[in-house]
Amino acid sequence: MIEFAAITSVISKYAPQASQLIIKQAQKNEVVIKILQELKLNPTQIPDDIDGVYAYTLVKYGVFKPEAILNLFREKVVKDYFWNAYSNSVPFQFVENTKKFINQNNALKTQIITAKINFLAELEEFGEAFIAVAKQTKNSKYQPYPDWNLDVYPKEFKALIFEKTRLFCGRDFVFKAIQKFFTTQPKGYFTVIGDAGMGKSAIAAKYILATKFPCYFNVFAEGRNKPEQFLASIRQQLIKRYSLQNADNADLRTLLQKTSEELKGQKLAIIVDALDEVEQEGNGNLLDLPQNLPDGIYFLLTRRPYNQETKRLTLSPDTPGDELDLTKSDYSALSQEDVKEYIHLFLQNDYKLRTWIQERNISEDNFTQEIALKSENNFIYLRYLLPGISEGKYNDLTLKGLPQGLQDYYTTHWHRMGMDKESNEKKVKTLYILVERGEPISLNMIAEILDEDEYEVKSVLNDWIEYVTPKVNPDEEKIYYSIYHRSFLEFLKGQDKLGKGRKLFREVNQSMANYMLKEIL
Repeated sequence: MIEFAAITSVISKYAPQASQLIIKQAQKNEVVIKILQELKLNPTQIPDDIDGVYAYTLVKYGVFKPEAILNLFREKVVKDYFWNAYSNSVPFQFVENTKKFINQNNALKTQIITAKINFLAELEEFGEAFIAVAKQTKNSKYQPYPDWNLDVYPKEFKALIFEKTRLFCGRDFVFKAIQKFFTTQPKGYFTVIGDAGMGKSAIAAKYILATKFPCYFNVFAEGRNKPEQFLASIRQQLIKRYSLQNADNADLRTLLQKTSEELKGQKLAIIVDALDEVEQEGNGNLLDLPQNLPDGIYFLLTRRPYNQETKRLTLSPDTPGDELDLTKSDYSALSQEDVKEYIHLFLQNDYKLRTWIQERNISEDNFTQEIALKSENNFIYLRYLLPGISEGKYNDLTLKGLPQGLQDYYTTHWHRMGMDKESNEKKVKTLYILVERGEPISLNMIAEILDEDEYEVKSVLNDWIEYVTPKVNPDEEKIYYSIYHRSFLEFLKGQDKLGKGRKLFREVNQSMANYMLKEIL
């Protein structure tokens, strides 16, 4: 088998010109074939031995990559680290061993730092390329193919974390309080409390990005809010991160104890968002969170305000707990400053919004001050209103005429979309189906329930795209829809208190019942 160093040497000859900012996949594929031919390797017949698959992977992955990362993967010891982690299905062991190797090699470490290489992303991409090549050999020794996702949080949370942190700013007082608790206590629970839209999920997401700690996001509208789902996700994350043995069926207490034994003086926090959205019978702790935690283990929780009946988080005397309640007046001024910073950041990134302001002879400071007051420190209000202004949805309103607070925003938008008109009853029913379903639903199912064309249903959903989340199910190649934020879900539920709303809700329920009966029969 050809030396790995010789492979990377040939790959380096095909490095793109500095002017080539965008490289199409077709160009990359063409270069891969050229390199394989130059190395006298058959592009269509891959040898099924480990070195052979590794060599082909090095070419497939390495084209147009920085020389520093190629110098890492060409090392035989790195290949051995990789295969050991792959065959034992412990991807993070490869990360840890490779980190040690780099730290012992100052020249290589300097190259990687200088090239500003995203180390974890490259290791993940290489592993996925190896799996793709291994599948082509159809050799069973490469199975089962390990999950080579090297993020400590699951892939299903990546888009949510990105969306929640895209324009994140401020909240320093929250992070300082969290850090103080984690550094002064040997273990425990810290809870961030706030009303809908006060940025609790964004705080959780930002903390996850900064620390790479394991996490779970409860989402009522998507039906992802059950104890068994939480346990399965956290179990997978902890096993992957700490290579825990005999833990495939372990309960949460056992997992945390095993993890504590692996910490070796370090600390671990598990972030759980929206505890109030959990659906769970009985009176025990929500998500079956333990009353007692092992040393070094912490939970960062977010939830809405609660009473003693809905709290459902009983702790033993030796497990510390603390809270930061964003609804308290102590934090109102700090939250208002964060809201202003968010508005300012949005203005910087949106010239259409600046144009709207300029056309009305409003100063940016005045706009920021007025919108901050109208927001009532609610970031969801800002997430909806600011893009709406930018897109021209409020060209007929003055600054003073804009909605006051989130509920007024929903009501104003509902009326402006003409949802109270008889001609729009089918639009209302489409949204009500999302409410009643309680979990993501496909376009086809909505159309069948309403006995409407899919095009008509899609048109309604497009009208409400800011409030409805489309998500592709890769197994079925279908798009499923759910309500974006629970506050809007609750607003829609509130419409059934009206006479017309009650009638439409009944009709939707009957249509859904008829559809389910037809499916059963």
